[in-house]
Parts: sequence; C-alpha cells; structure tokens
Amino acid sequence: MRVLVTGGAGFIGSHYVRSLLLGSYPGHEDVSVTVLDKLTYAGNLGNLAPVTGRPGYTFLRGDITDTRLLAEVVPQCDVIVNFAAETHVDRSITGAGDFVTTNVLGTQRLLEAALEADVRTVVHVSTDEVYGSIGEGSWAEDEPLLPNSPYSATKAGSDLLCRAYHQTYGLDVRVTRCSNNYGPYQYLEKMIPRFVTNLLDGERVPLYGDGLNVRDWLHVDDHCRGIQLVLEKGSPGEVYNIGGGTELTNRELTGLLLATLGKAWEMVEGVPDRLGHDLRYSVDWSKLRALGYEPRVDFGDGLAEVVRWYQDNQHWWRPLKQRTA
Repeated sequence: MRVLVTGGAGFIGSHYVRSLLLGSYPGHEDVSVTVLDKLTYAGNLGNLAPVTGRPGYTFLRGDITDTRLLAEVVPQCDVIVNFAAETHVDRSITGAGDFVTTNVLGTQRLLEAALEADVRTVVHVSTDEVYGSIGEGSWAEDEPLLPNSPYSATKAGSDLLCRAYHQTYGLDVRVTRCSNNYGPYQYLEKMIPRFVTNLLDGERVPLYGDGLNVRDWLHVDDHCRGIQLVLEKGSPGEVYNIGGGTELTNRELTGLLLATLGKAWEMVEGVPDRLGHDLRYSVDWSKLRALGYEPRVDFGDGLAEVVRWYQDNQHWWRPLKQRTA
C-alpha cells in the first residue's frame, strides 16, 4: 500500500507516520509512505527523525494548494491521509486568511487531485470543534455543524467539501473528528506543552478566564489508531468521532500539571478569556467503537509520560521556544 500523508511533519501526522513505518499497525509491513508538508512553524523534520532513512519513506516539501505538485504526487499513491491544516484557534482569531486557504482551498484541491487520479480512499482528519459547544451530553456524527471560531469554521467547510465530493462524484472520503490531543512532539502553543515547558523554566502559565472550559483529552497514539481503524474498516462517505474519555476543566488540568511538576498555584496567571471560547466539547464515539475502537492510554499515565518526554527532550523544544519568545 502506498500512502500519502499530508501534513505529516506536524504533531499528529508525524505520530501516524512513525507508527505506520515502525510496525504499530499489523498487516502493513510493506507500506510505503510519502510525507507532503509545507513545513510552516508547526511542521518539524525532527518529528520524523525516527523514520528518516527507513525503506519506504519519502519526504516532499510542498503545499496542498499547489495543483501542479499534487498532479505529480497524488497519482503515485493508493491512499491519502490528510492532516494538513492550520490548527491554532488563537492564530485564526487574529488572522483567518491562512486558515481559509489551507483548510478549505487546500482540502478542495487535494480532493480534486484524488478524484482525477482515482485514489482508492481519502481519510480527512478533522476536529470536534466543528460542532460548536455542548452543555451536556455528547455529539454524535449526525449533529449539525455550528463552529464558533474561524479555525473551526474552516474545518467545518473542509468536512462539507469531503461530503460533497463523496455525494457528487462517489469519491471514497472518510472524515474523523477528534477531541483534544496530547502527546510527545506537540507544538508549544498548545496548552499542555506550553504549560509544561513554562513550568520547567520557572515561568508562570496563562489560564484563560475562569478556567472552567471543559475538554475531552485524547492521547495522540489512540487518535492515530482510530484513524487507521477508519482507513481499514470504515465506510465511504462516513464520519467517525474519536474521543479519549477523560473530560477535565482547564483548571483541573492545570492543577494536575502543577502537581506533576511539584509547583504551587502561584505559578498560574489568569488572563482574559479567548474570544468566542467554547465552554465544552464532548464526542460520542460509539460508531467507531462498533469497529473495535477503545482508548488504551490511561490519562494519568499518558500525562506523566508526556511531562517526562518534555523533561528529557529539551533539545527538541528549546529552539522552538526561543523562536517564539
């Protein structure tokens, strides 16, 4: 099987590539993987160092909006897994243009290239944020899309394009919507790596508003296993939620990080709330469970592992932190 992984040098995409090439998914020992990544601020070739030089691995630097490049690359693959996206909500609030370009236009051009090349299957990786905010209960996949940030609106747009390309042209597109990811190699603007690295450096951590926003936490390894399950057993045109099963307020998560690193609450700095900050996300993943999915990583164990990773891999994150200081 020849797999094109777009956005494969980012946090989640690189984990998927490493897992695929290092034998985490049985039955794919002969897989070849081409990573296509623009290498923006969040893309990092260091994320792919464990598989660089392995048989079947190829890296190409490029943009999914580049139709000429896609016309060359896409026909060489059987399957596409699309992680390529602008993802940080705060950046979308201050400048939505890049999000529209990559998340909407880029997805459309990738789908068009897949259609023209008769690609077997496209798995499009999306987010639970497209549903908006939910006070209680959990979203099923057929809930209406009510995004509240420019980021989530562009992801909703890309999801709808996937639906349209399946409904209109018969393209085998499958969409996954995940809850909040955490794990090693996560870029420092996200909550857990930012808080951990700040605390390691003796710096205070910024907590939005009253800290009562609720998120469901999903280890990146569980997320990628869910994506692979959708690729192997999912149905064309379907959407699959992927959750982690651990709902915490941001305040509770902050407390756990402080305790893990032996820090007091005085290291927390309250900051004005994010514009349009969704109160709670929660997904129902019973549809994926029917295919055999269950999260495996206990959140307490996973969080401790992530903290240790950032403690032990300062060579990876310190240059990033200096760049954004």
